[in-house]
Amino acid sequence: MKKKITWEQRTIHVKNMTSNCCIHLLNKEFSTNGIKIIEIKIGIITLQIDPNTIAWKSIEATLEKFGFEVIQQKEKILVEQIKQAVIDLVHHSTYNAMVRNSDYLVERFGMSYPYISSLFSKHENITLEKFIILHKIEKVKELIEYGDLTLSEIAYIMGYSSVQYLSTQFKTITGISVTDFKANPVTDRISLDLVHLNKPG
Repeated sequence: MKKKITWEQRTIHVKNMTSNCCIHLLNKEFSTNGIKIIEIKIGIITLQIDPNTIAWKSIEATLEKFGFEVIQQKEKILVEQIKQAVIDLVHHSTYNAMVRNSDYLVERFGMSYPYISSLFSKHENITLEKFIILHKIEKVKELIEYGDLTLSEIAYIMGYSSVQYLSTQFKTITGISVTDFKANPVTDRISLDLVHLNKPG
């Protein structure tokens, strides 16, 4: 008589999942290894396994193999969600310059901005403000590379008061001028999960 499988289910919070490409990668990896995927989205995976054939440690090892990390502390989970919220706002939606970044985060998490900001700084080697600026600059790079918008239009879309302000911040963050970036854009683009590691001194 075939032994009945007793499935175990867990929801895993994952660090460094920053795009749909990460979802597709893990979806493919887990689907081909006899694991039931209940839900998979950026930063969170819910899986079912047969503990007689697969260990949760092997799931963690698979994640680590692809550069991801399992998060267990509640505060660190929240920090990762804050990072993802910033990425969603800046990269994966139509950026609304009329909505302040702080208002967006307060509404999304139902917490005060000072608490969100201090928690972020506690667990990351960078302030939340700088993290947001770095991602805005990375988005500016993308828009410049596309070539569909003028610098004035990009400055307006990304919430800069002037082209001069954008150009100055761009040079401060990247070390090169907007003109130099236009001449050789590809080599200066940074993966979203590494943006905060490229912070200015």
